[in-house]
Order: sequence, then structure tokens, then C-alpha cells
Amino acid sequence: MDDLSTGSESDYSNSWISWFLSTKGNEYFAEVDEDYILDRFNLTGLNGEVVQEYSRALNLITDNLDDESLDDDVRESVETSARFLYGLIHARFIVTSRGLGKMLEKYRKADFGRCPRVYCYSQPLLPVGLSDIPYQKAVKLYCPRCEDIYSPKSNRHGTIDGAYFGTTFPHMLFMVYPQMIPGKGQPVGSSSVADVNRSLMAGQQRGEGPSAVGSVSTSAVAVKAERYGPRIFGFKVNEDAKLARWRTARRDGQIARLEALEREQGQTNM
Repeated sequence: MDDLSTGSESDYSNSWISWFLSTKGNEYFAEVDEDYILDRFNLTGLNGEVVQEYSRALNLITDNLDDESLDDDVRESVETSARFLYGLIHARFIVTSRGLGKMLEKYRKADFGRCPRVYCYSQPLLPVGLSDIPYQKAVKLYCPRCEDIYSPKSNRHGTIDGAYFGTTFPHMLFMVYPQMIPGKGQPVGSSSVADVNRSLMAGQQRGEGPSAVGSVSTSAVAVKAERYGPRIFGFKVNEDAKLARWRTARRDGQIARLEALEREQGQTNM
């Protein structure tokens, strides 16, 4: 608990939320409006998620708890439950109009980092969960340009529960603010995927065949490759779903060609 309590005493005395946000490793979180937290409708079902010390944790978040009167063990339990409860409330808040606005400001400042891919040109990232259920998956960072996800660079951020952001948030943000969707075009003079594909096809026509490392099958590696699929409240985004089906068809066709080339090479070597 000591390593989490890195905020100043003044921050803590002002409010619990300001202390929480000033703690190292919590930079991804937005400030949830107190009015939102005080509206019990917004907290429906969370008492079943936070089984231990729910009432005290909620009172601590809203600065209505005298934690000085609690012994150390109880205070630590309440503090843990408060951080967990705030994360679950946060996941609900950031898909509201007010929450999206706050996260948009952080996105514009690239508070969540930038995409490591060269051809994404330092595109700002957005946090996303791979599950809405707590304790399942850690938070990932979604790039709207290459539409892939990445792990945070910092270990502090890499251990944040993905359920505190949910699977819906980044895609809801781009539906509300479509002008923030980055273009897919490449600057003049840069290589493109089409150039790479043409190069590979030329190599195959020269009889070079698919590339592989040692005895590893290229098609086997391609089959096991995972792809991220954007979802809003569990449903695939319409345009992304169409694109995903097209990509799957293209991928399956390419894998079939790779398998055929590997069989031909195997028969030639026999």
C-alpha cells in the first residue's frame, strides 16, 4: 500500500479522487464527476462486484468517511475496495458524453502514449479492455490508425485492470467524434503495403517461395496470429465487421496459397 500512496498530503486532504489521480500509475484515469458518483442509479449492480466494504469504499471516494477512526487492517481493506470501485465506476463514466469529453482531451495530449509502428506516424493511442469482467485481462492501448492493440510500456500501467476502461470506450469515442478518426493514407514517397505485396508476389514468381525461419511453417504461423476486433457493448462495429470479414477472406486465401507452395516445395525436395 505504501507504493500506491505517493500523492501529497495536500492532494489527499482536498479529495480522495484528486489523491487517486495524482498517484503514479493512475495517469490513464479521468476524473469522474462527483454528481455522477452520487447518483445511485449509475452504481446499479456494483455492490455485487465490490463485496467487501462497499459502503465504506463509496463513502471514502466521496470524502464522507472518517478513515482515521479505522484500524490499519480495516483502512487498507477499505482503500483497496475504493480503488476497485472507482475503476468500475470509471468504466461506466467514460462512455457518457461528459466522460468521453474528458478522455478526448487526454487523447489529444497523447496522455496514453503513441503507436510504436513507424507507418502510424506517432498516432496517439487510447486505453481499451479485452474484457468487461474484472481480473480477466490487463489494459491494452488501441491505435485507430493501424487498428491494432499494444501493451503499455510502463509496468505501472501494464498492471491496470482492463475492465476499468471496458471494451467499448475507444470505439464509442470515435462514433461520437468521427472527426478524430485518423486517415489511412500514406505520405508521398513512403512505402505502402501494396508495394510489399507486389515485392512478395514477384519473389514467388521467381521461384523463391514463402519465407520461413528454420523449419517453422509460414502458413502455420499465419493461422495462429491473433487479430483485434472492435466492439461496442459486445457487438462488432458495423463497418469494422464488414472489413474484418473481407480481411479474413483475404487471409484465408493467402494461407491456402502458402500451404500449396509449401506442399509443392516438399514434393520437389523429396
